[in-house]
Parts: sequence; structure tokens; C-alpha cells
Amino acid sequence: KVDFWRGPARPSLPVDMRVPFSELKNVKSYLESHGLDYSVMIKDIQVLLDEEREAMAKSRRLERSTSSFSYSSYHTLEEIYNWIDSFVTEHSDIVSKIQIGQSFENRSILVLKFSTGGSQRPAIWIDTGIHSREWITHATGIWIAKKIVTKYGKDPVLTNILNAMDIFMEIVTNPDGFAFTHSMNRLWRKNKSTRPGIFCIGVDLNRNWKTGFGGNGSNKNPCSETYHGPFPQSEPEVAAIVKFITAHGKIKALISIHSYSQMLMYPYGHTLEPVSNQRELDQLAKSAVTALTSLYGTEYEYGSIIQTIYQASGSTVDWTYDQGIKYSFTFELRDTGRYGFLLPASQIIPTAQETWLALRVIMDYTQSHPY
Repeated sequence: KVDFWRGPARPSLPVDMRVPFSELKNVKSYLESHGLDYSVMIKDIQVLLDEEREAMAKSRRLERSTSSFSYSSYHTLEEIYNWIDSFVTEHSDIVSKIQIGQSFENRSILVLKFSTGGSQRPAIWIDTGIHSREWITHATGIWIAKKIVTKYGKDPVLTNILNAMDIFMEIVTNPDGFAFTHSMNRLWRKNKSTRPGIFCIGVDLNRNWKTGFGGNGSNKNPCSETYHGPFPQSEPEVAAIVKFITAHGKIKALISIHSYSQMLMYPYGHTLEPVSNQRELDQLAKSAVTALTSLYGTEYEYGSIIQTIYQASGSTVDWTYDQGIKYSFTFELRDTGRYGFLLPASQIIPTAQETWLALRVIMDYTQSHPY
């Protein structure tokens, strides 16, 4: 009955878990009897949930009266999809919308394509929201999309990148799960697929990729938060990306954005074996993190997934790296547990601004180191 927000990793990292009130006494006495120190980060999660819902309702009223989208608020799936449509219409010279597939519950899986023309260009892929409860990632993705169209032609680094490459952005990678976090369960992580004869719902989309599938750091129990699914790419949300990336054939960098923990990581997650260009990825991660920290002093750790956070098998970036996408990175955005998945909307813009600086470094490096 315990929901791990941050699972057990290496000895120096804390474990964050949400404990239902009915189990509080038992969990506390268990920890105490085993001599395990603990502290309470969030006394009553419901308070944060109520505040979040209230803030969203308030910004929705404001948006109605001004008919302008608020980049400093959280949004529902419907609002984000409406925003995508108007965004593409307003910036049709540089952005288009591609549907790459349908989710398990038949929602459109949409990708924004930023391009200044030219065909068969090398490209950069960014996805957010593969874990549906990580709302700060979708909000950051939206802000970054806006940043790209605003800064093209003004920021020489971004202008160079877009003159040579395309950028693809999948803002809602898990539309069913995301809709569910708004309607039923704010802390839902997986997608919403069901299988005959299996009572529990959903697969962890970040454990459903082929590389390292079914290994440690994923779970074969369908009721687990990290259930890897019945076979690799069994989930339409993952299969759609695999099909798109494989068909494209010229994706040179892939950045998958998660929350929370304040980390920038590269492969591998499923094995301790270092990737062949580990030193290069480490240097690039270091430069990106330095740029990120320069804005608000937010401290990030960086390194390979398995050594920085925990073993994770069947993850996006392990697969993309093995597909030959040399610059494969995953972010864990703010914070380090004070709010966890319930990061207040007041932190959306600062989070997006600092993340943009790190992304810009990775994209710039990719563009100037062709392969």
C-alpha cells in the first residue's frame, strides 16, 4: 500500500514514499524498529492537491476572460491539445503537427515539428510526460515550444540549430494516463492499457522498450508501478515512437524529460557497462548542468542512469542509444522531494527557463558535432 515516489537506489539517496493514513502507524513502527531514520516531507498530500486544483480553476477563469493561454499554470489534456492547434496555426511558418499514432484508449498521439524547411534533415527529439503524474514536464515542454518560436531569428544558437536541423517535441507522451491524473488519480504513473484476465491496469511506458527489457529495475507484476508489460513495445504509445524514430532514421539527439530529483542522465540504466562515448556524454552533461545552475542556482547531479539514480531496464534512452542516437539524455526536473510530483505552478516558469539553458547546450553540441 506504500507508493514509492523515489524508490530505493544507492545508500546515499533518500527514499520518498507516500503512506496511506491507515498504514501510518505500522510503517512508522517498522522504520523505528529497524533503526531507519525518517522525516515527514508533506504532512497531508490532500492539502497540496486541493491547492493545485484551486489554482487551475482560477487560471482557467482568467484564461477565459483574456482568451490567452497561461504558461505559468497546469493544464488538462483538452486544454493542451487546443493550445497545440492554435499554436500551430499562429506559427505555421515554423511549426506543424504530426499524429504519430493512437493511445490505448484511442486518443491522438501528437508531435510538434519545428522546421525551417529542407527535406531529410537531421533532427532532435524531445518528449515529456511519459509518466503521467509528472505534470511539471508537460508544462516545461509547452513553455519550451513557445520559446523556440519566439527565439528563432533572435537567438543565434537556436537559429543555427533550426537552420540545420528539425526539432520534434512530443508534449503528452502518455495521453490516457495524463487524462486519468486529472479525472481520477492525480498520482497515476502508467498508461491505461488493460488485458483479459488481469485485474490491474497500466504499463510503465518507461520500462516497455526493447533494450534490457524485463531486467532488474522493472517488474513483471501487472500491479506494480514499474510493470514492464507483456513484451517489448507492447504499448501503442511506445510502439508509435519506435516506428516514427526508426522510419525517420536521422534523429541525432533524444531528450526524454521526467520529474523529479534534479538530475541529467545518459545511458545505460539496465547495465553497469559504460557506453562507448561515456566520457563525451559526461562532459556534455556537465556543461548542460552548469548552464542550468547558472540561472537560479538549482543543483543537478549528472551521470549514467544506473549510477546516478537506480537500475532501470527497458527505458527510452537505453533503446535510442542502441539505435545509434549517440546523444540520448534523460532529465529529472525539480524538485528533490519537498513537493515531489506536486510541484507548485509558481515553479513552472523558473523550471522551464533553467531547463531550456541545458537543452540549448545539448542541441548546440549535437548540431556542431555531426555524425
